[in-house]
Amino acid sequence: MSNIDKQALREKFRLMQAHYSDPADRARQVIYIAAEALLDELDKKQQYIKLRDQENEDIALTVGKLRVELEHYKSREERVTKLVLDNSTSWDALYKKLEAAERRIAELEKGHQEAAKQINSWRSLAKQNIAERGKDISELEAARQRIAELEAREVTLPPTFWYEHDDLSRDVPVLDKRLVKKAIRAAGIGVKGE
Repeated sequence: MSNIDKQALREKFRLMQAHYSDPADRARQVIYIAAEALLDELDKKQQYIKLRDQENEDIALTVGKLRVELEHYKSREERVTKLVLDNSTSWDALYKKLEAAERRIAELEKGHQEAAKQINSWRSLAKQNIAERGKDISELEAARQRIAELEAREVTLPPTFWYEHDDLSRDVPVLDKRLVKKAIRAAGIGVKGE
């Protein structure tokens, strides 16, 4: 869903919340508030996944650098071994260099293993986030469908009759409460407070 679509939905939700601001329309207003909250939650999840993707890329880059450095030290170890065999420098100096290279190789291999474990952990977390995002999208679609169903319902109100109100010296339109409740029930909408 593009940002334009999300913004259009948000504007529609806010418009409908304002439209149903009457306490009698509170149930409809709550639906739009909940739908907007679901949209906010979807945004947060998508931002979280983007962040995790960036971290995974950073780790992959670090692992790549560590592999290059590991190859460098392995080739260096081979050169040192060749020098020892050629007897071109002192044994003690070569032995110290070899030990230092072996320590560095061990550190790099340990770092590589830890990075691989971390990557696997993040991959599993990313899969879980994708599954949760799918669930959130399904819930949002269900909420949209429910909103569409609620908006599709129509109530045909009974005709009004006029009541003469003495205090204001004018007629007031009046609806029969029983007939209004009957019309609402006929549309499949429950009526509270009966």
